[in-house]
This record gives sequence, structure tokens and C-alpha cells, in this order.
Amino acid sequence: MQKRSPQPEILLPRPGGGGRLFDDESLDLLSRVLDDCFRLPGTGIRFGISGIIGLVPGVGDILTGLAACIIVVAAWFRGLPYITLVRMLVNLAIDVVIGAIPFLGDIFDIAWKANRRNYKLLTRHLAEPRRHTWRDWCVLLLMATTIALMLLAPVVVLVWLIMHFVYGLRIR
Repeated sequence: MQKRSPQPEILLPRPGGGGRLFDDESLDLLSRVLDDCFRLPGTGIRFGISGIIGLVPGVGDILTGLAACIIVVAAWFRGLPYITLVRMLVNLAIDVVIGAIPFLGDIFDIAWKANRRNYKLLTRHLAEPRRHTWRDWCVLLLMATTIALMLLAPVVVLVWLIMHFVYGLRIR
């Protein structure tokens, strides 16, 4: 008699495609877990693990930022227009950069809820695929202006320092 080696069990996928990473239910759950799965007792303030993990200096905000990228990648795979993807990336960048400020950044994370914002952008686009609102364009214009001012600020300070120390001019 010949011995048969055990065969692995193959589990069939659940009906409706449940359990996939990029389906609506998984993305909604991810955004809720990251942004508002807990509530402070006696208040309406909700926060998620992003606010808790963000308390770890340096690493916390990077880890939650990487987890939040799943929603943006899912939006890209679903074919969202670039303006919506850029807006989602701006939400995420604001969350990670300001969230890196110790303690105050974590309070901002709790209030900003970038993952819920991004999930709403995703579902809005899926409901109305060709509609871009004036808000999308305003956010991009505001961000471009902010980045330009941030890049220009060191130049202005440098010119002022040169004028002040080299030429002895005082700006009143």
C-alpha cells in the first residue's frame, strides 16, 4: 500500500469578494480604525490608532502615514483622476508633517482625520466619476501657494541678512 502525502486544504473565497484589501468595506474600516474607532468618555471627541501610534516620536507618524497610503493606492487602482489623487496626497502630507510635531501634532491628527477625508473623496468620485468641485482646485491652488511661500521664505530671510550685515541697511 502506497502512502499519500497530505493535500493542502483550499478555501474558496467568500461570496461577494469579501476580504479583499481594496474593497469599500475594507477601506472604510481602515479609515475608521486609523481615525475614529475610540471615543473619549463624556465627549464627542473620536480618535483612532493614528492618534495613539503618533505619540511615538518620529516613527509613529511615518507608520500611520504608510498605512494611510493604502487608501490612496486603492484610489489610484480604481482610476481616480489625478486632481483627486493629489488632493488625497495633500491631506496625507499635512497629516504626516504636522503630526510629527510632538503632542500638538497628535491633537491636530485627531482633529484633521485625513483618512476619513480621503475615504470620502474616494467614495465621492465613485458616485460621481467626472465631477471635480471648486474645492479640489482651491485646495491645489492653496497648497501650491503655500509651497511657493515656503520656498521663498529662506530667500527673503537671506536677502534681509545680507542687506543688514553686509551693507548695514535697516529695514523699517
